[in-house]
Amino acid sequence: MLTFPPTVRIFVALDPVDMRKSHHGLAAIVREQLGLDPLSGHLVFFTNRRRNLAKILFFDRTGLAMLYKRLERGTFQLPEVEEGATRAEVDPAALAMILEGIDLRSAVRRKRYTRSSRRPPHP
Repeated sequence: MLTFPPTVRIFVALDPVDMRKSHHGLAAIVREQLGLDPLSGHLVFFTNRRRNLAKILFFDRTGLAMLYKRLERGTFQLPEVEEGATRAEVDPAALAMILEGIDLRSAVRRKRYTRSSRRPPHP
């Protein structure tokens, strides 16, 4: 299981990329197509057209790092988003399900506490 601090955000690039791209090529996609800072420390998940290869690019405070996974059978299931979107944000549990090949559409999530972004009025 992957664990991340709560400050790390996880983005999924929805358009396929050429898996021959290195750190520099993927960082350029993060900056130019996704509108993110590749040195922010957030994770960006990429797949190829067939969705059997994946790379995760992130900055670990000393340099760009990349994780690479090839599925022997099956494909990675990406989250569903509105038409025209170039990226989606997922939580660590959803990333783990994507990496394990679980279809996110059929996964049932139970209600959980989430902290409201609005603060209640102070008495």
